Amino acid sequence: MKTWARFATLPYLLLTGQTPDPDEQVAKKLSTCQEGVGVVQPTDAHPDSCPVLKTAQIISGKWTLLILRDLSRGLNRFSVLERSLNGISPKTLSERLKGLERAGIVTRKSYPEVPPRVEYTLTPRGWDLIPIIEQMREYGSKWLTAESCQEKPPHED
Repeated sequence: MKTWARFATLPYLLLTGQTPDPDEQVAKKLSTCQEGVGVVQPTDAHPDSCPVLKTAQIISGKWTLLILRDLSRGLNRFSVLERSLNGISPKTLSERLKGLERAGIVTRKSYPEVPPRVEYTLTPRGWDLIPIIEQMREYGSKWLTAESCQEKPPHED
């Protein structure tokens, strides 16, 4: 194991309260690291303790990324969101918005009008997801287009 990879495990071990293991045991808990990248991924990750998995739980539902995209573009009324997301049912849209509200990603504001008006806006926590979604778009454009899907990734030894 490269020296930098060994030291990359120390913050994880300190945060989880584990004591450093000998190199062989630590290597079993790490995913393979690419040269120059000190990514630590324990094999015993649980959604309750892993911020990556927690984030994935929030944004992984069908339609959720598209709802966040539309909210970031200023579309904030239920009916406007429903029209922009061709094929989404009102029930699904309502469920996704409620889930995002529970997660602190979206705020809901009702206006006492006839007919009732409800607007949704991204919270600061929600706005922090937008660059992640943009990175996913860039990744998809680069690696998951029809042409790039035909290419085989370079083999890493």
